[in-house]
Amino acid sequence: MELLSPAGNVDKLRYSYLYGADAAYIGLKNFSLRVKADNFYQDEYKKVAELKKQFPGKRLHCALNISFHNEEIDRLVSEIDYFKQYPIDAFIVQDLGIVPLLQKNFPEAELHLSTQASCMNREAVKMYKSLGFSRVVMGREASLKEIAEIKDAVPEMEIECFVHGAMCIAYAGRCLMSAYLNGRSAQSGFCSHTCRWDYDVMAQAKAFAQSGELVLREHKRPEEYFPVYEGDNFTAVLSSKDLCMIEHLAELKKAGVDSLKIEGRMKSVYYVAMITRAYRKALDVLEGKISESEAKPFVDELYKVSHRPFTTAFYFDKTKADETVSGASDSPYDLAAEVGKEIPADEMEKILSHGAQLKLQREKEYDSLCEQAKKAYDIRVEKMPDKYLPYAEKIEGWKMYPLKALNMINCFEPYTEIELVAPDICGRKIEQKDFKLVNPKTAEVYRWVCDGHECMLYTNMQIQEGSLIRAKDPDFIEGQIRDTGR
Repeated sequence: MELLSPAGNVDKLRYSYLYGADAAYIGLKNFSLRVKADNFYQDEYKKVAELKKQFPGKRLHCALNISFHNEEIDRLVSEIDYFKQYPIDAFIVQDLGIVPLLQKNFPEAELHLSTQASCMNREAVKMYKSLGFSRVVMGREASLKEIAEIKDAVPEMEIECFVHGAMCIAYAGRCLMSAYLNGRSAQSGFCSHTCRWDYDVMAQAKAFAQSGELVLREHKRPEEYFPVYEGDNFTAVLSSKDLCMIEHLAELKKAGVDSLKIEGRMKSVYYVAMITRAYRKALDVLEGKISESEAKPFVDELYKVSHRPFTTAFYFDKTKADETVSGASDSPYDLAAEVGKEIPADEMEKILSHGAQLKLQREKEYDSLCEQAKKAYDIRVEKMPDKYLPYAEKIEGWKMYPLKALNMINCFEPYTEIELVAPDICGRKIEQKDFKLVNPKTAEVYRWVCDGHECMLYTNMQIQEGSLIRAKDPDFIEGQIRDTGR
């Protein structure tokens, strides 16, 4: 089975491939249901093409899955030549109006039917096959039993299914709630996830609502009642649980599923990497490449990534999909930094040599001062340690890696507890003695770094390409979900 991961930008596309995805799906600006994702535009096709060369055999799927208005069709036509510069293997679409356009301009690319089309029966699959589709992304309301029946009826059609991530409470995502409440249409890619907002019954009605006596009744159906109940805090009655099928890959394979899809083009690099890695290891077990005990630590990490309570949705028992949950999610870790490829020894030597020169210059300036000035200088250094940083010196066996800080890493008390994660490293604690964070322009050793600091990781560790550094969240409490807004 193919593992298909989300890529909201070039960075996430790279991590999807690095952490084990066979394919990744992207969106193009203005034509994707995840408009708030970074998506792809301008000259990013060059970076995407380079990634495809770097990862031969990996596939790239492109979501053009909005419902097109006339003006959007016109814009798509006007930008076709730009899209041709992307190495796209397949288009994911729901609007049949753009099918002839894609078939004419991208004759080598496959057509995949979006889950938004709500395809859930064998006759519909046969019809889409006759139109030129080679794959159907099943409507999320389809059960495994129904999927198996479809595969038996149309064995030549590839079946793709969502296996992990957020789900929409509406029918295959076709919801007008966001448009109704704040004018942002989900079908144009602007969903504001109003179903996950926290709604309160106002104070005057709260006691009545808690009594269980408050119900809704539709005028023409006098015998049908919908109870409205307010709990101790709040109820997000329209917010579904998150989907997780990692324990059921064998059942998916038996049903004839060809591709396993992870939701999350708007999620973080850390989410994409950790979830992709977990499913990769679980698939490797299913395919006999590694043992279950080897995969277990990586699969367990999936449950430490920010998520809502999990469900198997419609696959086994549709009542599971009816269970709602509050919108909060939490994780014991924050992504602290991305680590680049080791720099050549001569580049590291230049940085350290420049630092040695600056150190010597500082020492000469200090020695030229009178005793009173030296005392004043020493006081300034003590009061402003971030301004008068020490310099990195050559340490035998140490290497340098570019480090892109995303959150604060504090190298002095209170220390930030950090761990290294990689495609084949579950989570290795990094001790303070094993690294320094260095300014590549001056070779000064930072006391702390955060987003925006140019930085090199100077360390005695051998670091795998695609490694990430995560930081322990000191405020995380096991078993207690904080509403972090994610």
